[in-house]
Amino acid sequence: MMIKVFVNGPRPLAEHPRLSADEREVAVEARAAVDAGASAVHVHPKDAAGVDTLDADDVARFVLAVRQTCPGVPVGVTTGAWASPDPASRVRSVRSWTALPDFASVNWHEDGADDVAAALIDRGIGVEAGIWPGEGLARWQASPWRGSCLRALVELADVPDEDAAAWVARQATPLIDGVHRLEPDLPVLLHGAEGSTWAAIDLAARLGLDTRVGLEDTTRLPGGATADGNAQLVHAALTRVAETRSSRATATDADSND
Repeated sequence: MMIKVFVNGPRPLAEHPRLSADEREVAVEARAAVDAGASAVHVHPKDAAGVDTLDADDVARFVLAVRQTCPGVPVGVTTGAWASPDPASRVRSVRSWTALPDFASVNWHEDGADDVAAALIDRGIGVEAGIWPGEGLARWQASPWRGSCLRALVELADVPDEDAAAWVARQATPLIDGVHRLEPDLPVLLHGAEGSTWAAIDLAARLGLDTRVGLEDTTRLPGGATADGNAQLVHAALTRVAETRSSRATATDADSND
């Protein structure tokens, strides 16, 4: 089971002291998360103002900085429409990159997803299919690039004011089933955001799926305290996964002894 760290995301820099527009500081944060147990890094390159960008120079700065501090660790970036709203511009950006990440996420509910995926694949960059509740699953299922993806990211938003575990299971299950029905061998990474973060990690552990954590998704630990940074979030996620697996093993042993 892979735990990937999402070190920054589009979150405004003022929301946590470990968020930065300086690629060197972000790389140090990534290194700490890897030391805590993360096995891959996802980073959002920033411009000088701290805003997400797909600009080739900024992507190179961030990718190379993380690679230098985390040698041998896969590094990915975003291609989110908020960083470049015009689909054709996103494709041109991908084709202009000089330092290539190992993978990049493509949100299939966004216009131009197929074209962005094609540009990434053409450059030898792995495609992570971002699948949110709504029309994203159907668009991905109909995509000619569906079978060429590196993995599917089943992505959930902040939980409404209800039981997080039940809401996460209700939202995630049809998406996971929809991926596995057409691409049974494609790895699935399940994650939440804000209030759904930890319930999604628990469900991923129960289902044996990959998952992620980081300041992109939440600034808070399971008990509600503010995390020191990505490393503490990764440590908490690994602890939670281990506890979930232990509980499953205990329940299985009890059932076998009945």
